[in-house]
Amino acid sequence: MSAATTGFRGNKAALPSKPCLACGRAMSWRKHWAKNWAEVRYCSAACRQRKTGPASHSAHG
Repeated sequence: MSAATTGFRGNKAALPSKPCLACGRAMSWRKHWAKNWAEVRYCSAACRQRKTGPASHSAHG
């Protein structure tokens, strides 16, 4: 079994997460992304179309 499967056991806090490259929102691991989790970069189709860095960090910083 994979680490994500054995570590889950009903505890969603044990799932891996990473930030969206466009908006910076945290994305939690999903079974749908199991085979390509390393390639997942955007949280949604809208962010994938935007493909820019988090606006809140660059506009106000």
